[in-house]
Amino acid sequence: MMQGETRTRLIVFTAPSGAGKTTIVRHLIKEFSALSFSVSATNRPAREHEVDGRDYHFLSTEAFLEKVHNKEFLEWEEVYEGQYYGTLKSEVADILDTGKHVIFDIDVRGATAIKSFYGDQCMVVFIRPPSFTTLVKRLKARATDTDASLERRIARMKEEMTYEDKFDRILINDLLAVALQEAELMVEEFLGIKSVTEEE
Repeated sequence: MMQGETRTRLIVFTAPSGAGKTTIVRHLIKEFSALSFSVSATNRPAREHEVDGRDYHFLSTEAFLEKVHNKEFLEWEEVYEGQYYGTLKSEVADILDTGKHVIFDIDVRGATAIKSFYGDQCMVVFIRPPSFTTLVKRLKARATDTDASLERRIARMKEEMTYEDKFDRILINDLLAVALQEAELMVEEFLGIKSVTEEE
């Protein structure tokens, strides 16, 4: 790499459900104009507040599995039975082509796959809740799951917590304001840029 040349990078925020990764990623996108969000694909139905192309690329099961067959995903997973999520190669390539850095909000297995593919070009931050009990309380407070799906999520969360030491950085989300500041510092350090707030 020539002196002064900048290289586009990738930042992944990963965590069990309810740990706050979506809130943190949305904050960072507002703070750093050089970041662009990688929208994941899924075959699950959109929730009431969700918009296709902004929150997820909502696909039919047939369309999703066809893309799997055609190797169009950088990573994908059947997170729950019959429910698929994945990162389209085209989504990441389109962002990198603009010269922006890519930021992801994905699960731990997807984060592992992207880190493996991009290596040092990618930083993965694991967001840790103050306790597992807090995580369960946050999830129940959402009131978006049936009892059965809540049980599945809790079981999955226990497994996801074991990934904590597999990534580049750990961010404890106890007090959100503090976690947001620490996340900003991590991004600034990795990308060598300032936030919009600091530039002002």
